[in-house]
Amino acid sequence: MKLPSRPQDKIIIALDVPDTDGALRLLDSLGDPPALCKIGLELFTAEGPSVIKAVQDRGSRVFLDLKFHDIPNTVAHAVKSASGLGVAMTTLHASGGPVMLEAAAKAAEGSELLLLAVTVLTSMDAAQLSSTGVSVEPREQVLRLAGLASDAGIGGVVCSPLEVNAIRTSPGNNLRIVTPGVRPTWAATGDQKRVMTPAEAVKEGSDWLVIGRPITATENPREAYAKVVEELI
Repeated sequence: MKLPSRPQDKIIIALDVPDTDGALRLLDSLGDPPALCKIGLELFTAEGPSVIKAVQDRGSRVFLDLKFHDIPNTVAHAVKSASGLGVAMTTLHASGGPVMLEAAAKAAEGSELLLLAVTVLTSMDAAQLSSTGVSVEPREQVLRLAGLASDAGIGGVVCSPLEVNAIRTSPGNNLRIVTPGVRPTWAATGDQKRVMTPAEAVKEGSDWLVIGRPITATENPREAYAKVVEELI
């Protein structure tokens, strides 16, 4: 998948709404269609593949964020299904392990689908990570999982802005990087633990930024969207 050339194309709008009508109203409120929109668990579970086509028909490509994590065969078939829907990107958990990651990469061969391995969720801090039995700092775990993804042939990763530079400067990988946990200076952090501003994240080396509530939960999403784009110019 080609890297974004314009500042606005670095922004993935998170369509974290309950139904197709809400998603399309949100898209229309932004003015020109975003280059990429994220469809996650809530919206896809409610509406299924039809919402993907509806968003594509509005002129945006789709980042299908379902975070596959299952036995290798099941994940491979899910990747093939995602590719068949014409989505640009989809996610799977790097913690599924090398065999699962390799099966997914093989399933995506010959398609334009960019697979993104989720490292450590941006809602997790060291204390929460420790409670799951992982006794290292988030940064160390992110780098370990990014290495697994790169070795397995996965094209990109999802990580917080705080780990982007470490991944970008790691030898031996050419991973695309998608970054949630991005909050403009004028927006609340919400449930995100490891955050940066959009400009800071791009400076660190993020290729795409996933942004939802700072744009979509405002009274004027179009104006908020424009403010974020302005930060990236």
